Amino acid sequence: MEQPRKISFYTLGCRLNQAETAALQNRFSEAGYEIVDFREPADVVVINTCTVTENGDNDTRRLVQRIHRAQARARIALIGCQSQMQGEALCRLPGVSWVAGNAVKMELPEIIRRHSEGPPLLIAPPPGRGRFTMPAPAIDRSHTRANLKIQDGCDFFCSFCEIPYARGRSRSREFDDLMGEARQLIAAGHREIVLTGVNIGTWSGEGRQLADLLGALTGLAGLERLRISSIEMTTVPEEIFQLMRSTSLCRFLHIPAQSGSDPILKAMHRRHSAAQFAELIRRAAAEVPEICLGTDILTGFPGETEALFAETCDLLEALPLAYFHVFSYSERSHARSRLLPGKVSEEVKAERSARLRRLSLEKRHAWFRRFLGTHQLVLFEEEKKGVWSGVTDTFIRVRVRSAGNLHNQLRPVRLEKIEELSVFGTLITA
Repeated sequence: MEQPRKISFYTLGCRLNQAETAALQNRFSEAGYEIVDFREPADVVVINTCTVTENGDNDTRRLVQRIHRAQARARIALIGCQSQMQGEALCRLPGVSWVAGNAVKMELPEIIRRHSEGPPLLIAPPPGRGRFTMPAPAIDRSHTRANLKIQDGCDFFCSFCEIPYARGRSRSREFDDLMGEARQLIAAGHREIVLTGVNIGTWSGEGRQLADLLGALTGLAGLERLRISSIEMTTVPEEIFQLMRSTSLCRFLHIPAQSGSDPILKAMHRRHSAAQFAELIRRAAAEVPEICLGTDILTGFPGETEALFAETCDLLEALPLAYFHVFSYSERSHARSRLLPGKVSEEVKAERSARLRRLSLEKRHAWFRRFLGTHQLVLFEEEKKGVWSGVTDTFIRVRVRSAGNLHNQLRPVRLEKIEELSVFGTLITA
């Protein structure tokens, strides 16, 4: 009997990529492949790429070269956003046999079966339109929390972003299809589901909007937590705070601001002002006790002077945010911002990013201090050297020492000591 072919996966970028990789793994498993750890030898290595920043592009190239050096006989498949945008260049990397864009990446098992020989193959047609379904569930045996893709693409066309070109226009997953997967994820043992997409607040279907979907999902038997990964502030539904107070919807919102300066927001083609962002953040903090609020900030956008950057710093410092993710602006070939004057040097970008990351850490520690001495339910995920790590519904990373197996358990913990990015605590046993 022929041995099954071994295949491994590596995911770069966002939670949406993680959801798609998990679904693709299940497709290959159904096709008879043996899924192995990325560090183990494999016949085929699949890399789900990211092209949000220049760093994401470089990560792919370095990863391909590393794999080719370590596993010269392995054949590499590149899928996803960078494959969509830079397919011809990726075909020239060593060891690459297949490059599949976003419209066809879920067909990779068939692509490999039909094109097992010959020169590197590039298939990257434009992404489709209209509602969609997924060919396999994103059951992820290596993680306790599952990602559920509900939406793809974006119509907002922020001037710094080329994701609308990489993933196409906004489209929603069919309601019955995603509800069916949610039930499968719960049956597989996942206690928390994280909703993913490019612009998930725009989800709609058959007369339903996002709030209706949240209500339906939180009503599923066996689901203990539902989390929204990231949502644009102009798409946050009015009902969301009531759902957080009364259902299993996690007290957590990550709302990208990108800047706290109105001239920069206008140049970015963002759909909100700094004042509107501040109003929503303050309202969320007032409506939902202990809600964790985070944001994304892009530093060094063309035209960002020191005074305009100071406006961003002042806004972030004043608002009840628990953390922010900070990115340095990088030019994208399809993004309109590349044509703007007032380029900011790499040195200034790095310095501003470092300042914001320091402020973010201060905000995070202030957020942690609010919970010291309290008891919080933690969903445990992984263990290293006798220390288990998990998250609260408010997305506090908690670590405890335990000789027992806490994997996928929801356990109460007393929070006691602040670490850099987590809080150390003690399991409550009685």
